Amino acid sequence: MARRIDVTGAGGVRLAAWEFGDPPKADPPTGPGQETAAGPGADAAAPGVLLLHGLMGRASHWAATARWLSGRHRAVALDQRGHGRSEKPPAASFTREAYVADVGAALDQLGLAPAVLIGHAMGALTAWQFAAKHPELVRGLVICDMRASALGAASQQEWTEWFRAWPVPFATLADVRKWFGEDDPWTERPNPARGAFYAEVMAESADGWRPVFEPDQMLSSRATWVHDAHWDELAQVGCPTLVVRGLDGELGRAEAQEMVRVLPRGQYAEVADAGHLVHYDQPESWRAAVEPFLDSLEDG
Repeated sequence: MARRIDVTGAGGVRLAAWEFGDPPKADPPTGPGQETAAGPGADAAAPGVLLLHGLMGRASHWAATARWLSGRHRAVALDQRGHGRSEKPPAASFTREAYVADVGAALDQLGLAPAVLIGHAMGALTAWQFAAKHPELVRGLVICDMRASALGAASQQEWTEWFRAWPVPFATLADVRKWFGEDDPWTERPNPARGAFYAEVMAESADGWRPVFEPDQMLSSRATWVHDAHWDELAQVGCPTLVVRGLDGELGRAEAQEMVRVLPRGQYAEVADAGHLVHYDQPESWRAAVEPFLDSLEDG
């Protein structure tokens, strides 16, 4: 069963963090006041992992990853500001600095540092920006299908048009799965995993199913990084880093390999038969790509 832990992010924004598997157990606390943030009997010495979803995602997209990690790690997934069950205040800041500061707040309040950061897409960018700024708090990094190059104004305009094309409200969750998995004109071929991914970010309202996020906030978040390249920050990441791409994802092989070259301690992996949603498309192959890297951190 998932366990929610409330975190206070930058500017007082309320964030929801989630554990989807029981963390490794230690000896029970011997007296009052000795329970850790992980809960009764949890091993405070277990290596910490913080999982960061991409734009429009939510912590539950990491559930399968978090469960297999929980055998040896304390794995926590964060609903980032504006996403999932975290607060979505209209006046909140959706800058890169705010997202990065939220990671620091989560690591501190959850007692995870020094942690491994595992991020997908925008969450991967947040992770490497944090690792570049706070190397003492990060012992390893996994970047999943996120480009370091600038995407530009045309990309942002395409996303604006894509949001406008959504036929909201959806009458049923089956309609959500079908549209995003089959009918979305922005997808090249049917992908049931994509339909399931978007079904997880919908909530039922009086007139049908709508996203749990505000599309305008998603565009505001994206606008803070889409126009810029992020190679300099990547070069400042000193910890061991694994760059993972889906064979049919948004991160091309040449750019991924250049990211590995720029990283001081970079490694490369790719997952066949996976698109952008690597960890969600192919969870077993994703695990096979990531687990040896995590093992090497423990061995080192």
